[in-house]
Amino acid sequence: MARAPVLAAGGIVLRRGATPLIAVVRQRKRNEWVLPKGKLDDGETPKEAAKREVLEETGHDVAVHEFLGTLVYQSGGRAKVVHFWRMQADGGSVAKLMNDIKAVDWLPLEDAVSRLSREYERTFLSHVGPIALAAAGLVQPDTEATPPLAIDDVDAVMQTLTPAEAASVEELRHGLLQKVKAWLRGEV
Repeated sequence: MARAPVLAAGGIVLRRGATPLIAVVRQRKRNEWVLPKGKLDDGETPKEAAKREVLEETGHDVAVHEFLGTLVYQSGGRAKVVHFWRMQADGGSVAKLMNDIKAVDWLPLEDAVSRLSREYERTFLSHVGPIALAAAGLVQPDTEATPPLAIDDVDAVMQTLTPAEAASVEELRHGLLQKVKAWLRGEV
């Protein structure tokens, strides 16, 4: 029987300035740059855990704003499900960093994306970072951005794939669907 996923939460932590900055933290154990996040404590909601973890990992007390999305990846042979909120840090640090964290850097979005050690976090931040900055009123939303694909558009794109590419996409869709069904049945 598969093990239950690890539930975690964190934040895309913003700081106002001439150039808006985003917090990234360096883990002591793996020496990797990551987004601030951590596991839920017993009885804690994801939003409460996100605020606590960000304080522990950045040293900054934050205001928690809207939910930005969920990142799911494999960690230690288990699925890890991390919920992220947009957060605002004002002023300086108010607490010492937890022992697991070696450093905190505040970087512009593109630099923060580049600094992250894990590809899935780089991809996530490159997508939600502009949304967080726009929601905070720190940048104007990109009105010329490509709109999300509609179901009909996805079908049209699928028609342009080679048979091998289409089979690969269908295999990924099927595998993901099976994992979600197993999780819903409590088998994961």
